[in-house]
Amino acid sequence: MTPHPALPPLLAGDEPPPFEIANAAGAAPIVFVCDHASNRVPRALRRLGLAAAPLREHIAWDIGAADVARRLARRFDAPLALTNYSRLVIDCNRSPSDPTSIPAESDGIAVPGNRGLSPGLRLQRADALFEPYQDAVARLIAQKAEHGPPPAVISLHSFTPVFQRTRRPWHVGVLWNEDRRLAIPLMDALARHPGLAVGDNEPYSARDGVGYTIATHAERAALPHVALEIRQDLIATASGADTWAGIVGEALAAAFAAAGIAAARGARAGTGSAA
Repeated sequence: MTPHPALPPLLAGDEPPPFEIANAAGAAPIVFVCDHASNRVPRALRRLGLAAAPLREHIAWDIGAADVARRLARRFDAPLALTNYSRLVIDCNRSPSDPTSIPAESDGIAVPGNRGLSPGLRLQRADALFEPYQDAVARLIAQKAEHGPPPAVISLHSFTPVFQRTRRPWHVGVLWNEDRRLAIPLMDALARHPGLAVGDNEPYSARDGVGYTIATHAERAALPHVALEIRQDLIATASGADTWAGIVGEALAAAFAAAGIAAARGARAGTGSAA
């Protein structure tokens, strides 16, 4: 995609770049991604016409996911790609051609700044935010493959405890399509925790075509991969993120070992300090 010549830049020079790479020099044959890491909105979009409160809620980002992802990246000494802007601006885990890529409404909340957008304005957001993030993920994977074995790709997300007035029973969900290498041992390891409700393609399914990043960069290249969904109320605080980075980290270490990924043997037991 190329910038629309009639439009000013979406991001001002003093605003953060579209993505962040944490632990860029991480040596493990693993790449972590967090597609909905931030609730930030470019100043030019004037909060998309929303009050401050909705932008703190789940419609704007995956609450807690970035905190868990940072801890896991440190634990396994692996790089992590994170988005720096809200999925309400453009969803970096959807194709730009998907109708939900720039939602005019999310969970019953109207998003005025997303209504009636011209093709040029939609293209501007894709050029400024979606493409740079996806290109960064591709570069991380290519760099790993150039200097070692093809990496595993792990995607971190979070989900609401209640959806359409129905309480979701799962604490964590493992999303996978056809590649069983990580998903099955990961679910087995998580299920060994007493009282833990583990969703197999719940509360979302990787078979429904909603996971653009994993499908594009891992599934098509036959890389070991999995997407994890953790319930938001469990990881909304630093202590919760620490606890769940520990639970998920132990289970991932077991899954990496089962899949023959050497990083599992060198993973640190601790999760590190709060992010």
